[in-house]
Amino acid sequence: MKYRRLGRSGLKVSEISLGSWLTYGGYVEQERAASAIRKAYELGVNFFDTANVYEQGAAEKVMGEILRDYPRESYVLATKAFWPMGEGPNDRGLSRKHVTEQINSSLDRLGLDYVDIFYCHRYDTETPIDETLRTIDDFVRQGKVLYVGVSEWTAAQMEEALGTADRYLLDRIVVNQPIYNMFNRYIEKEIIPLGEAKGISQVVFSPLAQGLLTGKYDSVASIPSDSRAAKLEWVKNGITEDKIEAVKKLAAVARELGLTIGQLALAWILRQPSVASALVGASHPEQVAENVHAAGVVLEAATLDSIEDILDSVK
Repeated sequence: MKYRRLGRSGLKVSEISLGSWLTYGGYVEQERAASAIRKAYELGVNFFDTANVYEQGAAEKVMGEILRDYPRESYVLATKAFWPMGEGPNDRGLSRKHVTEQINSSLDRLGLDYVDIFYCHRYDTETPIDETLRTIDDFVRQGKVLYVGVSEWTAAQMEEALGTADRYLLDRIVVNQPIYNMFNRYIEKEIIPLGEAKGISQVVFSPLAQGLLTGKYDSVASIPSDSRAAKLEWVKNGITEDKIEAVKKLAAVARELGLTIGQLALAWILRQPSVASALVGASHPEQVAENVHAAGVVLEAATLDSIEDILDSVK
């Protein structure tokens, strides 16, 4: 495993990290979840990700219970808040009330005294940003949160957060968690340049485009009706025939390098120095083992050019 610094902080995280969205606490039974988490830890993954909203807290419980077998100082754990956790008007967002209640609830579910990273899971247009950042800073000062992050914020929103933190002498954000893969590259235009200039790393989710970049589909018609891709409309809509054809060509490039298509896709993401980690999901330990082998793979310029040619063909 290879490790990278998280933004301008001194924290080091594994290039491949393990998440729990759509898996642990719901889709994947606990025994398989435990096997995947333990395999990741054995292979050098030290970075684990969850959120309060994943299965309404069940994912945090699963992650916390399994990681309790390992020394707390040996792993980095992140959680998040923003999305609704109840029906009340204050059961969502980034107000002082909701953030305070959710950080404390997350710690209870995880069975921990602190989390390494707390993410604002989205930007809250209804709460002043200084209210949110002051609240998180209070938890930093209490030792319950070590580092501050955001997820899917725009460059302008992160600039606002940095300016606010500097104005009030609050802890700065050091990490952003956006979607990023070969078919979704929006962060390359503004987010990555901002991060490089301001000391904010990217920890990217959906690096395999919800399984599309594993080569599991021969055509749109081949998507199983009982699969997550079929049940989640936004995932299904992102799987097109031209993308499937591009994946087949990418798989040929991967084979020439002795890699799987998934490993190629992860190595392509990690070509970005400002990407600290690629966040993968896994329901089996074998998937974890395959993904971990992408860490440290360096793609030559000619390979990157070939990949760009293939991606340019996607509409």
